Amino acid sequence: MSTTTSAAPALYGGASTRRVTVRDIALAKERGERWPMLTAYDALTARVFDEAGIPVLLVGDSAAMVVYGHDSTIPVTVDDLVPLTAAVARATRRALVVADLPFGSYQASPAQALDSAARLMKEGGAQAVKLEGGRRVAPQVEALVAAGVPVMGHLGLTPQSVHTLGGYRVQGRGEAAAGLLADAKELERAGAFSVVLECVPAELATRVTAELGIPTIGIGAGSGTDAQVLVWQDMAGLSPRVAKFVKTYANLADTLADAARSYAEEVVSGAFPDPEHSYS
Repeated sequence: MSTTTSAAPALYGGASTRRVTVRDIALAKERGERWPMLTAYDALTARVFDEAGIPVLLVGDSAAMVVYGHDSTIPVTVDDLVPLTAAVARATRRALVVADLPFGSYQASPAQALDSAARLMKEGGAQAVKLEGGRRVAPQVEALVAAGVPVMGHLGLTPQSVHTLGGYRVQGRGEAAAGLLADAKELERAGAFSVVLECVPAELATRVTAELGIPTIGIGAGSGTDAQVLVWQDMAGLSPRVAKFVKTYANLADTLADAARSYAEEVVSGAFPDPEHSYS
């Protein structure tokens, strides 16, 4: 008597009966399946992306700029990200919700990293956290994983280190490529379940992807990574300026501006509210 085993559902757009897990992410790598990740910072957009089948949502420290109006990621705090993470977690049923550990919340020690991650998971409902850096944060990654916290790494252009890097510049060119690869391997050894590669030459990102057993997530790193991530406001045309690697798939800035003007004109003219939108 033969038995058959159903194939694992695709990561993107799969069945919504349960949360995506880090094991699902690992299995997608084994299958050679590519998948998308987007940022999310509020309940309404998180629900839209979840229902669209996006398997991983990142509550990024990019909220410092797109939500709070700062000019870098550095000012945002754990206190700022906890309520945003909670909103995204409450609004989603399937997506794996990953929360950024912001600048100053994990660099001091593994204990500090665990305290910060615990807040994002206990108060925010995140299922994983992300942190920046390679070999220098390996002790933090080890401590988090040992405590049961799934960790996503982040290499290349690490925005929290923008002042040290000398600006938002491509990383890993020339002799620096070996160091970035070594950092990626150290993150894998320490227990990270995936690693973001930001603003890295495409050839290097492809090599890192081939040499790692964990998935790579590219942003400005070419097409050779296992997954791709974009800030959703950049992707949807809300951001006034975007990097070279961003492709915009909509123009929501113009759509919202047109809607606001139409509303304003109807209020001024008295056309809104009309009887259809009034109570008797």
